[in-house]
Amino acid sequence: MNTAGHSAATAHRGLELTPFRGLRYDPDRVGSLAAVTSPPYDVVVRPDGLHHLESSDPYNIVRLILPQAATPSARNEQAAVTLRRWLSEGVLTTDPEPGLYVYEQRDGDGMLQRGIIGALRVSDPDEQVVLPHEDVMPHVVADRADLMRATSANLEPLLLTYRGDDSATATANLIERTADRPPLLATTTEDGFSHRLWSVTAPADVATIQTDLARHQALIADGHHRWATYRRLRTEHPSPSPWDHGLVLLVDTARYPLRVRAIHRLLHGLPVDAAVAALDGRFRVRRLDVPLPEALEALADAACAGNAFLLAGDGSFHLVDHPDPDLLARTVPADRPAAWRTLDATVLHATLLDHVWRIPEDSPAHIAYIHDTAATVAKAERDGGTAVLMHPVREEVVRDLARQGVTMPRKSTSFGPKPASGLVLRALDL
Repeated sequence: MNTAGHSAATAHRGLELTPFRGLRYDPDRVGSLAAVTSPPYDVVVRPDGLHHLESSDPYNIVRLILPQAATPSARNEQAAVTLRRWLSEGVLTTDPEPGLYVYEQRDGDGMLQRGIIGALRVSDPDEQVVLPHEDVMPHVVADRADLMRATSANLEPLLLTYRGDDSATATANLIERTADRPPLLATTTEDGFSHRLWSVTAPADVATIQTDLARHQALIADGHHRWATYRRLRTEHPSPSPWDHGLVLLVDTARYPLRVRAIHRLLHGLPVDAAVAALDGRFRVRRLDVPLPEALEALADAACAGNAFLLAGDGSFHLVDHPDPDLLARTVPADRPAAWRTLDATVLHATLLDHVWRIPEDSPAHIAYIHDTAATVAKAERDGGTAVLMHPVREEVVRDLARQGVTMPRKSTSFGPKPASGLVLRALDL
């Protein structure tokens, strides 16, 4: 295996990508394609972002990926009924022939990402074809599994990365040629990202992609819970079946590097003053009465020297660093690689959450995971909780740990840009 952590597979089967008949919005039936898209389900800030998306268009995909009802079973049934209605009304239509899809994202800062969307064979962990780098929360997997069973659909692709052998692989060349054609759809979402989608249906082109990808492994960049869901649902259905595959976007990061950002924590019911008081004698804490960008710069500087966090929620920021070495020795498991033991997320969960603050990481009533930094601070200030802002981990650390088969603490990283939900769906009962 090379230093990328997900290179060409030799002793195992590689990536097996299969064409499918995509479900896509009929642009004549919706206000705009941008208005029916959404970030992935776990990136939507609730309730503010959810209400915003629901009001943007009556057919926004959030009504399927985050249905709203009084009970979990009612939510899933509502999603299933909504999907069937949209299909019968022609809001969602099925592409005429199976294909793979070239997907492109651009932003105003010059970032360009291109990849292939398809139905990927769901492999077993011991095959080392798809490598996770984070643990998952069982209740989230159960929730996604219930939704997929009810709708019999993969509603949004997860994001996988692989490393092409060089900058001119057959797949890369085919993607470039495809991107010169008129797309199936093009839209710009309110975050400033432009999105384009093409279908690849010619048998020779599909075979080129399949042959190329069969030599590779992939790293899960975003979608650990959905991948675990795919694996669970595959075991529930006799093979062969459509459940043997799951919807993914594969990006060659040798050609299109991803951005790595932190995922922050919102601690419900823990005021900032109580959180800070519990750190006395265990960590150094410095109050920063500065704007958010300056506070994040201070966090970045502190993170260069060791574990560091930023607490917020009381109108100012508190820089937390210099943990007591004896405290770390008592609380961080010693049976893992040094790169894992020194992660900020490891220290946060093993030392701060488990030992200092006594907060269960699996309980949505106690902790929320939020990608947007400003939104995390705002919710903490509004709700009286504590925002724990994290500094992003370096990508090479993620790859190295994945290569060793060591998973990071859950919600340790946010790779992006993530594919927009709502551009292409996969129905499993076609």
